[in-house]
Amino acid sequence: MAEKRDYYEVLGLQKGASADEIKSAYRKAALKWHPDRWVEGTDAEKKTAEEKFKEASEAYSVLSDPDKKAKYDQFGFAGVDGAGAQDWSQGFGNLNDILNNLFGGAFGSAFGSAFGGGFGGFGGSAGQQQRVYRGRDIRTRVKLTLEEIANGVEKEITLERNRPCPDCNGKGTKNSSDIKTCPTCKGTGQVQHVSNTLFGRAMSYSTCPQCQGEGKVVSNPCRSCSGTGLIRKRETVKIKIPAGVEDGMQVTVRGEGHAAKNNGINGDLLVIIEQVEHAQLKRDGNNLFYTHIISVTDAILGCEISVPCIGGSEKLKLEPGTQSGTILRLRGKGLPSVNGYGGKGDLYVKILVWIPRKLSRSERETMENLRRSDSFTPNPSRDDKAIFDKEKNIF
Repeated sequence: MAEKRDYYEVLGLQKGASADEIKSAYRKAALKWHPDRWVEGTDAEKKTAEEKFKEASEAYSVLSDPDKKAKYDQFGFAGVDGAGAQDWSQGFGNLNDILNNLFGGAFGSAFGSAFGGGFGGFGGSAGQQQRVYRGRDIRTRVKLTLEEIANGVEKEITLERNRPCPDCNGKGTKNSSDIKTCPTCKGTGQVQHVSNTLFGRAMSYSTCPQCQGEGKVVSNPCRSCSGTGLIRKRETVKIKIPAGVEDGMQVTVRGEGHAAKNNGINGDLLVIIEQVEHAQLKRDGNNLFYTHIISVTDAILGCEISVPCIGGSEKLKLEPGTQSGTILRLRGKGLPSVNGYGGKGDLYVKILVWIPRKLSRSERETMENLRRSDSFTPNPSRDDKAIFDKEKNIF
């Protein structure tokens, strides 16, 4: 099974895209991949179109919902947990209806005529727009104890990142008059290449080598940043990590990554969670597990034990005749769900009975006498057998 792709990547968007950008990107994907367009295609093309359309629809269903989008932005797929899954058993729906729902009846009517003409109504090229840059993301790791994970925590992270140059305010030069239109590309950011082929003249475009696609050049660059508009700076960032996160999970802090040139959009800070191993408790999802060893006499006579929990300890009474392998459950003593719902997990306590390897002569004589007692002859009742079977399934 192919690895699931990032929803923003599916729609060809950058993180932080607006609602209009998400809607527009989905429109393009629907126009391209809706199965109605591929009825004359090969079986392989039909299958590809179906998979691409499903993928785009799932991405749109999450990113178009503000609540789902916020959870996905912070926790990735773990935050939405299948929220974008859809039932395709009734087909893919009419593409005209899909676009009507997205953009209203006028657009749907325009689409109807375009559909009859081979989708000719949606072509054309956009006018020249000023390029908006986005800064690079920064990845870092933070170690958390179970106690911090249980309650949520605020951490300080020190990192080096690009920030706008204070001397030129991120423009690359102190004087705006020193920013000129690129003479090579005339401000388009691209240069045209014409070549003769067997089929006639062919034109192609490439990024302008003088302005690197920006359409403008700086004639008197800032000395502090050498015209880049950026400087390297060491800073400390405070981040809030919600309760219930798991080892390997990524928390996204919007806008705390590298700054972009030309005062563009900041990248994000991607914080990878590393769970510090607890000395006594083991974790599986939201549940915690603890193993406690007692003596044979405590198992026979019963006793009280202390169980470590998050934020303290709990006293637990063991009944006389407690068997080795007994599992006891402390409800609600586990960890909370990272999604903020579903309550807390439980703490499972497994009891093991310590069997001594060496005995003194008097101890051995005592045990020999006990061996002949009916009370020490194994004879589990039906209830005991059910308990043993349940424990075996848990561990």
